[in-house]
Amino acid sequence: MKNFRKITGAFVLIFLLAGGFIFAQDKAINANQLPKTAKNFLASHFKGIAVGSAIEDREIYGVDEYQVYLANGMKVEFDSSGNWKEVDGKHQKLPYGFIPVSIRNYAAKNFPNTHIVKIEKERWSYKAELSNGLDLEFDRKGNFKRIDD
Repeated sequence: MKNFRKITGAFVLIFLLAGGFIFAQDKAINANQLPKTAKNFLASHFKGIAVGSAIEDREIYGVDEYQVYLANGMKVEFDSSGNWKEVDGKHQKLPYGFIPVSIRNYAAKNFPNTHIVKIEKERWSYKAELSNGLDLEFDRKGNFKRIDD
Protein backbone atom coordinates (compact mmCIF):
# COMPACT_ATOMS: atom_id res chain seq x y z
CA MET A 1 0.00 0.00 0.00
CA LYS A 2 2.89 2.39 0.78
CA ASN A 3 4.41 1.76 -2.65
CA PHE A 4 1.06 2.50 -4.28
CA ARG A 5 0.89 5.89 -2.49
CA LYS A 6 4.45 6.73 -3.52
CA ILE A 7 3.78 5.83 -7.13
CA THR A 8 0.48 7.74 -7.13
CA GLY A 9 2.20 10.74 -5.53
CA ALA A 10 4.93 10.65 -8.15
CA PHE A 11 2.36 10.56 -10.98
CA VAL A 12 0.46 13.48 -9.48
CA LEU A 13 3.68 15.49 -9.21
CA ILE A 14 4.66 14.69 -12.80
CA PHE A 15 1.16 15.62 -13.98
CA LEU A 16 1.29 18.98 -12.18
CA LEU A 17 4.72 19.80 -13.56
CA ALA A 18 3.72 18.79 -17.08
CA GLY A 19 0.55 20.87 -16.75
CA GLY A 20 2.67 23.88 -15.84
CA PHE A 21 4.67 23.52 -19.02
CA ILE A 22 1.56 23.06 -21.11
CA PHE A 23 -0.15 26.17 -19.72
CA ALA A 24 2.96 28.36 -19.72
CA GLN A 25 3.12 29.74 -23.21
CA ASP A 26 3.78 32.80 -25.32
CA LYS A 27 0.91 34.30 -27.23
CA ALA A 28 1.05 36.92 -29.96
CA ILE A 29 -1.25 39.83 -29.18
CA ASN A 30 -2.25 43.07 -30.82
CA ALA A 31 -0.47 46.19 -29.50
CA ASN A 32 -3.78 47.61 -28.29
CA GLN A 33 -4.10 44.60 -25.94
CA LEU A 34 -1.08 45.76 -23.93
CA PRO A 35 -1.74 47.25 -20.48
CA LYS A 36 -2.49 50.97 -20.53
CA THR A 37 0.79 51.75 -18.72
CA ALA A 38 2.79 50.00 -21.47
CA LYS A 39 0.85 51.74 -24.24
CA ASN A 40 1.46 55.12 -22.59
CA PHE A 41 5.18 54.35 -22.22
CA LEU A 42 5.49 53.47 -25.91
CA ALA A 43 3.50 56.54 -27.00
CA SER A 44 5.64 58.84 -24.83
CA HIS A 45 9.11 57.49 -25.51
CA PHE A 46 8.82 55.82 -28.91
CA LYS A 47 6.40 58.20 -30.60
CA GLY A 48 6.07 57.53 -34.30
CA ILE A 49 7.71 54.09 -34.11
CA ALA A 50 5.29 51.32 -34.96
CA VAL A 51 4.97 48.14 -32.95
CA GLY A 52 6.12 45.25 -35.13
CA SER A 53 4.84 42.56 -32.78
CA ALA A 54 3.81 42.02 -29.18
CA ILE A 55 4.05 38.81 -27.18
CA GLU A 56 2.23 37.97 -23.98
CA ASP A 57 4.20 35.53 -21.82
CA ARG A 58 1.63 33.54 -19.86
CA GLU A 59 2.26 31.35 -16.86
CA ILE A 60 -0.19 29.18 -14.91
CA TYR A 61 -1.09 32.10 -12.65
CA GLY A 62 -1.60 34.63 -15.47
CA VAL A 63 0.49 37.02 -17.51
CA ASP A 64 4.13 37.15 -16.45
CA GLU A 65 5.41 39.76 -18.90
CA TYR A 66 5.01 41.38 -22.29
CA GLN A 67 7.66 41.63 -24.99
CA VAL A 68 7.26 44.31 -27.63
CA TYR A 69 9.34 44.41 -30.79
CA LEU A 70 9.37 47.78 -32.50
CA ALA A 71 9.63 48.38 -36.24
CA ASN A 72 13.11 49.93 -35.79
CA GLY A 73 14.41 46.69 -34.22
CA MET A 74 14.28 47.76 -30.58
CA LYS A 75 12.77 45.49 -27.94
CA VAL A 76 10.89 46.56 -24.80
CA GLU A 77 9.92 44.20 -21.99
CA PHE A 78 7.13 45.05 -19.56
CA ASP A 79 5.99 43.34 -16.37
CA SER A 80 2.43 42.09 -16.01
CA SER A 81 1.23 45.58 -15.02
CA GLY A 82 2.84 47.27 -18.01
CA ASN A 83 5.86 48.79 -16.24
CA TRP A 84 9.05 48.66 -18.27
CA LYS A 85 11.64 46.08 -17.20
CA GLU A 86 14.16 46.24 -20.04
CA VAL A 87 14.68 48.31 -23.15
CA ASP A 88 17.15 46.96 -25.70
CA GLY A 89 18.04 49.31 -28.53
CA LYS A 90 19.92 46.58 -30.41
CA HIS A 91 22.99 48.88 -30.57
CA GLN A 92 20.87 51.98 -31.27
CA LYS A 93 20.74 54.97 -28.93
CA LEU A 94 17.79 54.77 -26.55
CA PRO A 95 15.49 57.72 -25.97
CA TYR A 96 16.54 59.09 -22.59
CA GLY A 97 13.22 60.34 -21.21
CA PHE A 98 12.53 57.28 -19.06
CA ILE A 99 16.12 56.67 -17.91
CA PRO A 100 16.81 58.11 -14.44
CA VAL A 101 18.63 61.46 -14.69
CA SER A 102 21.50 60.34 -12.45
CA ILE A 103 22.25 57.42 -14.78
CA ARG A 104 22.11 59.62 -17.89
CA ASN A 105 24.36 62.22 -16.26
CA TYR A 106 26.89 59.65 -15.04
CA ALA A 107 27.18 58.05 -18.47
CA ALA A 108 27.48 61.42 -20.27
CA LYS A 109 30.10 62.78 -17.84
CA ASN A 110 32.27 59.69 -17.51
CA PHE A 111 31.90 58.20 -20.98
CA PRO A 112 31.57 61.07 -23.47
CA ASN A 113 30.94 60.15 -27.09
CA THR A 114 28.95 57.07 -26.03
CA HIS A 115 25.26 56.51 -25.49
CA ILE A 116 23.06 54.05 -23.65
CA VAL A 117 21.93 51.22 -25.94
CA LYS A 118 20.28 48.96 -23.35
CA ILE A 119 18.91 49.38 -19.84
CA GLU A 120 17.45 46.85 -17.44
CA LYS A 121 15.52 47.68 -14.28
CA GLU A 122 15.81 45.04 -11.59
CA ARG A 123 14.32 44.96 -8.13
CA TRP A 124 17.27 46.65 -6.41
CA SER A 125 19.35 48.01 -9.28
CA TYR A 126 19.73 49.15 -12.87
CA LYS A 127 22.11 47.85 -15.50
CA ALA A 128 22.99 50.04 -18.46
CA GLU A 129 24.97 49.00 -21.51
CA LEU A 130 26.88 51.69 -23.37
CA SER A 131 27.61 51.86 -27.08
CA ASN A 132 31.29 51.08 -26.34
CA GLY A 133 30.26 47.72 -24.82
CA LEU A 134 30.70 48.63 -21.15
CA ASP A 135 28.03 47.48 -18.70
CA LEU A 136 27.40 49.86 -15.81
CA GLU A 137 25.57 48.95 -12.61
CA PHE A 138 23.60 51.43 -10.51
CA ASP A 139 21.62 51.08 -7.30
CA ARG A 140 17.84 51.57 -7.22
CA LYS A 141 18.31 55.34 -6.74
CA GLY A 142 20.58 55.56 -9.80
CA ASN A 143 23.86 55.89 -7.92
CA PHE A 144 26.83 54.30 -9.71
CA LYS A 145 28.00 51.01 -8.17
CA ARG A 146 30.50 49.49 -10.59
CA ILE A 147 31.45 48.48 -14.09
CA ASP A 148 30.26 44.95 -14.72
CA ASP A 149 32.60 42.58 -16.53
